[in-house]
Amino acid sequence: MAQEGIGTGLLVVELASVLAGPSVGQFFAELGATVIKVENLKTKGDVTRRWKLPSEAAFQDVSAYFASANWGKKSIAVDLSLPEGKEIAYALLDKADVALTSFKPGDAEKLRMDFATLSARNHRLLYGAITGYGSQVSRAGYDAVLQAEAGFMYLNGEPGGPPVKMPVALIDLLAAHQLKEGLLAALWNREKTNKGQYVEVSLVRAAIASLANQATNYLVAGEEPQRMGSEHPNIAPYGTVFTTADQKEVVLAVGDDRQFTNLCKVLGKPEIALDPQFATNKARVQNRGALNTLLRNQIALQNRNLFLTALQEQQVPAGAVHTIPEALAMPQAQEQLVQDAATGLRGLRQVAFKDLEQEQLNLLPPPGLGQHTQQILQEWAGLSAAKVQKLTQEGVVL
Repeated sequence: MAQEGIGTGLLVVELASVLAGPSVGQFFAELGATVIKVENLKTKGDVTRRWKLPSEAAFQDVSAYFASANWGKKSIAVDLSLPEGKEIAYALLDKADVALTSFKPGDAEKLRMDFATLSARNHRLLYGAITGYGSQVSRAGYDAVLQAEAGFMYLNGEPGGPPVKMPVALIDLLAAHQLKEGLLAALWNREKTNKGQYVEVSLVRAAIASLANQATNYLVAGEEPQRMGSEHPNIAPYGTVFTTADQKEVVLAVGDDRQFTNLCKVLGKPEIALDPQFATNKARVQNRGALNTLLRNQIALQNRNLFLTALQEQQVPAGAVHTIPEALAMPQAQEQLVQDAATGLRGLRQVAFKDLEQEQLNLLPPPGLGQHTQQILQEWAGLSAAKVQKLTQEGVVL
């Protein structure tokens, strides 16, 4: 018996590429939806298929980057500039519950893949659009640029050092989460109205919405946030990294005075917590430099594992600074990992919430370009094998 998830029965047609839109597609695939990735035959599919590390094989069209957001999908490669290609896409979109797009402004209208066109054919269609700066702005959006423009790069880095981009496409991922939420809300609204909906998320709005306390430090307190490395502007010691006697790094996340008192006890220096310079969070923030010097000297005498164990026993938030292999080896990470038994390819799940009533679904590995074209065209578009062969020969599909 085939596995079923809470999304089983939904058809998602993905016209998006790179990371934000495809992440949403994988999210729905993990919930059990059928996700058909429609790729541009002219450009050889999703560009991330070619974003490869030096160690990756040149002939493979599933790169490590592509594998980060395309598990559980079926790929069809179509030339949407041709009338026959458009008709294939329409045949799928007419049956779809959700369309995912990341067109450059104006391209959806040129291709006749915009919401107005598609909803006139399928009034129940939910149209999820990722844009850079909104559908009325012609400028395309790129994660690194948005990290700079939204203030993330300015804040990231050491004091006195240059601004630093986050090592993942953070704004893309934030926008993807916003679009997931918007589409789930739209699905619920469709249950009540039987009508589809246009849901747009721009990278810039997702970025600004995620500035959180850094924004309100300025909006409420009038204080312009500055680059502080891993320090926290409102709390100390929080986010501060220290090196132990065995030359390993730990981070502290002390959020209240009780936790700070317990930290000082573990260090064998309870008197530090009684010093007026450090007795309250306000005082610690004001005397951050002196505090960090004291803690750095004391933590430099500790063995990392023993120190962390003692802190956990005293309910002091702290952790080791892990490499990516170390992070993925954590017991809690195992449920996020997925592996294809046939090829051994490994990847990450998008869904991080736990459903106690349902096991995680097995996922298809990230598809090769056009891997499922014939199957999709026959099963979903209702074309005969002979017609599919003819379209392939004419270069309409791959």
